[in-house]
Amino acid sequence: MILGVLRALWMIFWIFWGTLAIGGSAIVMALFGIRGPVYVRMTRAWARIALWSSGSDAVLHGVENVTPGEPFVLVANHVSWFDIFAIAAKLPVDYHFVAKKELEKIPVFGLAWRVAGHISIDRGNRESATRSLRKAGEQMREQKSVVIIFAEGTRSRTGRLLPFKKGAFVLAAETGIPIIPTVVTGSFDIMRPDTFVVRPATIHVYFEPAIPAQGNSVDALMTRTRAVFVERLEEMDLLPPADAPPAVPSATD
Repeated sequence: MILGVLRALWMIFWIFWGTLAIGGSAIVMALFGIRGPVYVRMTRAWARIALWSSGSDAVLHGVENVTPGEPFVLVANHVSWFDIFAIAAKLPVDYHFVAKKELEKIPVFGLAWRVAGHISIDRGNRESATRSLRKAGEQMREQKSVVIIFAEGTRSRTGRLLPFKKGAFVLAAETGIPIIPTVVTGSFDIMRPDTFVVRPATIHVYFEPAIPAQGNSVDALMTRTRAVFVERLEEMDLLPPADAPPAVPSATD
């Protein structure tokens, strides 16, 4: 327990200074009009600091499904902050996150988040959220990049898969950009909700084969994507009790 608390303090120390150094540099660079993929590299460096300082690591599976230079909507589950660290630190292509607008209120981090091109969603304002999703679609097309969205819209407090929100699937259906279901395991126990103890672990990130958006409705995309999560988690004996074994609908559903 004491070692876990000390490790949490160590991690927070490095994340704090990493945010000041990397986030501050990003803000200054933006003031000088610097644009481009340099901000992805800075995001990746920040996430690697967070992983390293926790004593944890991440292993990618199926990375060949993420084709460089092709836009994708990367839809992931979310049980821990370490999901973000793992994907951001290891994903080898350019990417931007879509997340709740409240992150913009964090000093230094919030401004760095915006200048790095990550996209905020106002979950309480439907029109604003729709505009943000359209911006994400434009960004994917222009930059041929990956947009990362957590399907549940919030962190699971129990480690179990929550109901999916429609945002990611609306984005995919409107743009015709394929979805890559991304199953993250092993992150929940590193630092459980409402605790101040870090237990190092290896996070596994599974990039599943892409699901084409064209020819699928929003509901069909959501159902097919969730079925992939259920199948992977069932295989690993991590299936939430509320989910039945997967039944993948046809593209015409």
